Amino acid sequence: MAPINPHWPQPSHPSLQEVIISSGTNADEYTTKSISRVTLPPFAVFAKLSFPPCSVAPEPTYATVQMGRDAHLSLNSDLLYINHSCDPSLIFDTSSFNVLVGPKGLKPGDELTFFYPSTEWHMAQPFQCHCATPLCRGTISGARDMTPSQLEGYFLNAHIRSLIEERDNQQQQQQQQQQQGQSDPTALALQNVLRSAEKSLDSARAALQTYLGGVDGAAGTTTTAKAKANGAGDNKASMGNGVGTRSGPTSRELSGEMDGDTRVQV
Repeated sequence: MAPINPHWPQPSHPSLQEVIISSGTNADEYTTKSISRVTLPPFAVFAKLSFPPCSVAPEPTYATVQMGRDAHLSLNSDLLYINHSCDPSLIFDTSSFNVLVGPKGLKPGDELTFFYPSTEWHMAQPFQCHCATPLCRGTISGARDMTPSQLEGYFLNAHIRSLIEERDNQQQQQQQQQQQGQSDPTALALQNVLRSAEKSLDSARAALQTYLGGVDGAAGTTTTAKAKANGAGDNKASMGNGVGTRSGPTSRELSGEMDGDTRVQV
């Protein structure tokens, strides 16, 4: 890719920044970096993201900085030449439109860098980081593709924090749905119908048992009344008619010699 053709007066920040452009072996290859010209304490304001030269970009490009969920900023200055590092010397705070010095402070000769995922949610052109610091995160494609542990300890703009929270909540809900077997909306609806049907079936069973219990009770009362009317079940009548009653099996009955003893009450 050929060097960017700047449409702004250069140098744009001569007292703060020195831009170094190096050509590669191929005419279309080049590298750029920015070097600090100043000494500043941690979290001091290094530069303002003023309008102009900054402007709202209609869409994201490799030359814009994300400043909101769907908002992007064209720097239109030499600040564009500030590279990424996983151990950055600067912070791009898009809520205050300030470029701040990192927690280590800044001195002349330090390379000016910032952590791209602190502003970028998703990058159309991911790249392999070669910052060679102990904190190097490898492939950089935006905060969307990084884990909480990879982002821990970094300054993150408000829109990035909000998008991370939204992503993590969605992932948690998906995990809960999978654990409950409810990842499929159709399956969830059918499960709800089945539960409702089971409740209706239980209610129907209970109603049927109650109904049958009432019918059996009424039938038993009618049978008893008829028996009494016919003299059945009256001990005195039975004794008067010489009907025998069992006194239980005898030893001979148990031995199989006869069918059992019957004692007649006279």
